[in-house]
Amino acid sequence: MNYETSRRDFLRATSLSLAGLSGLQSSGDLFANPAGAGKPKQVELAIATITIDGFGDMNFEPFFALAPKLPFKNVEFNCWYARNLTPAGIRSIKERCRQHKLTPVCMQGSSFGASGNIIKDVTHKLWNMEAARQLGCKRVKFTGAGRGSEGGLDAVINVLKELAPAAEEMGMLILVENHANNNLETIEDYDRIFSAVSSPNVGMCMDNAHFDGANVDLMQVVDRFHSRILHIDLKDTERKGIHKVVRYGQGVTDNAGVVERMLGHGYKGYLLIEMAPPQHKETLEEDLKRAYQLFQKYER
Repeated sequence: MNYETSRRDFLRATSLSLAGLSGLQSSGDLFANPAGAGKPKQVELAIATITIDGFGDMNFEPFFALAPKLPFKNVEFNCWYARNLTPAGIRSIKERCRQHKLTPVCMQGSSFGASGNIIKDVTHKLWNMEAARQLGCKRVKFTGAGRGSEGGLDAVINVLKELAPAAEEMGMLILVENHANNNLETIEDYDRIFSAVSSPNVGMCMDNAHFDGANVDLMQVVDRFHSRILHIDLKDTERKGIHKVVRYGQGVTDNAGVVERMLGHGYKGYLLIEMAPPQHKETLEEDLKRAYQLFQKYER
């Protein structure tokens, strides 16, 4: 048995053994039909916890305090702190979602970054995938490190090559999110990723404001990668070349244009409200209800 075969067999065995630890099946997929939910939609709105919590370790307490007052039912959990990913942390998220009738649909873990040995990055992402599955999600999301750091784009690609077979085994989608001034930033970056990693379980999370912040044309991204765009983050940046989040409509980001163009290509997935960090806490509830009203028309 050669090295490549051994490596693939190891990843397959690892993903299957992790599945056995949980004893749970995914139930939070977009196309699942939970009891009482009626006919499932193919495009739905969701909200990210950082839209309410910001970037600190809040144990999602501000989110769960405000979320029941909002019309959103689908949630992306930004699990960037250790206690979020322990068995107790995962159980806590599940229980609070059950109490408030919220559905976890995606877990965002901390970024790719492997300047030397990639094993820590691979195992971290594998556990994120299993933790997401325990929550009932079929999606995990990661961005990159600062431009040129932590092994650059080469390290991201090497990690994705290792993870793709496990994602296929686990029925998990890996969403690779762009950020300005990041190893995941340009059209060329994604050309390299998708040339190297052809798995249908690896795709783009298109963050519209970050592409504007990096001066990348949004419509060129859609036209080139629409078949690999699996998740869309909706937020508005103040101006091109600068990523500074503002209220929807106060910046330059053409979120509506992106969504309409993607729907024309048959997009199926989530439209994520990610107006973060919250800059106007006194009007946050009102702002998020308005965001829902702005984009609800795109649900299908």
